[in-house]
Amino acid sequence: MDPERDAGVDPASGEPVHCWNLDDFEALEFDPFLHDRLRDKRATRIRLPFGQGTAWLMARYADVKAATTDPRFSRSELVGRTITASSPHAIASQQASMNYADPPRLNDMRRVVARAFTGKSMQKLRPTVQHTADQLLDEMERHGSPADLVEHLHGPFPLAAVADLLGMPQDMRQDMTSWANVIMTPGPAPDKSTDALKTVRECVVALLAMRREKQSDDLAGVLAGAADAGEITEPEAVSIATAILVSGAHAVRNNSANMVYALLTHPEHHERLRREPEMIPQAVDELLRFIPHRSGVGLPRIATRDVDIAGVTVKAGDTVYSSYLAANRDPEVFPNPDTLDFDRGPIAHMAFGNGPHHCVGSMLARMESEIIITTLIERYPRLALAVPPEQLEWQAGALIRGPKTLPVTW
Repeated sequence: MDPERDAGVDPASGEPVHCWNLDDFEALEFDPFLHDRLRDKRATRIRLPFGQGTAWLMARYADVKAATTDPRFSRSELVGRTITASSPHAIASQQASMNYADPPRLNDMRRVVARAFTGKSMQKLRPTVQHTADQLLDEMERHGSPADLVEHLHGPFPLAAVADLLGMPQDMRQDMTSWANVIMTPGPAPDKSTDALKTVRECVVALLAMRREKQSDDLAGVLAGAADAGEITEPEAVSIATAILVSGAHAVRNNSANMVYALLTHPEHHERLRREPEMIPQAVDELLRFIPHRSGVGLPRIATRDVDIAGVTVKAGDTVYSSYLAANRDPEVFPNPDTLDFDRGPIAHMAFGNGPHHCVGSMLARMESEIIITTLIERYPRLALAVPPEQLEWQAGALIRGPKTLPVTW
């Protein structure tokens, strides 16, 4: 791949433009374009496959941290703009969405959501989520070895966990995982992605209506109650629930499968966790840092004023992307960053983002990952890939990377 083959010059800044094509990569291969950007001493001007114009890319840890916490960079200013982008259309709703909100309105929405994401609520949810994992693996055993972990565990498990958090009835969950996957793979079929998102939003509207008839302390109940109390609007409640449902079902599906693949292709790490299961929470954090869990970058921000940052002057109105993947591989913060190392200790990785838009579901995602790894290690001490790693097929054109299948024996 030559990500700079179409490089030109940005007429406004005079900076060279790097065309970042977001090619698909297999397994856990790290994008060489981002490796190159970490060697740069300043921000880079980029053009992505969709939309118009150019943008600044922040890659180094310090620059990403600065750009994602500076209030002069706004998400709300994205609404209605045409920018260079990773997908042909916006995945999240631009209206009434946390993704496109800035403080203080963003803080209001996050405070509501936080009521369902407390340590106490996660502790209460954990036995239910563990029971789901056990049931799914019981069914996999009935199927027999070899079996596909994506089909039997990584696909249905994250949806069940986030649906339990929301309080979604079983009959509403049918096909939800496949809809989430279509929504998060917009490039090849944007019309299908839009239709799937509409279907999921309709389910969420129906769920919130149910919670108004029968109150509960699950996330849907919290959102419905907050909307009725005027803390958030009804469109905000729908948007928040939809985003958490879709990202929870799709992102954890792929990230957890990536984690298990990483362990099965790093047998010394896998064996160590069998010997020292108390290390699993620490190992999950290192896996989150190490795994290139997405393709490209997420949502950018718009500069509302001129800002001197990362060795450049970002002009008011410029688009600014921040790569959490690159920040997690910055050698100035993580020595030997391309090595999976469970002895790093507590690490301030950015797998869940940074600043005001740090992922609200990070506590749930961590819990799911710990349950998956712990349960697999306890139940299957001889778990192994059923095929050579190079024979696995990986997601193509998806915003979140991961294996299509993960056949294993035990």
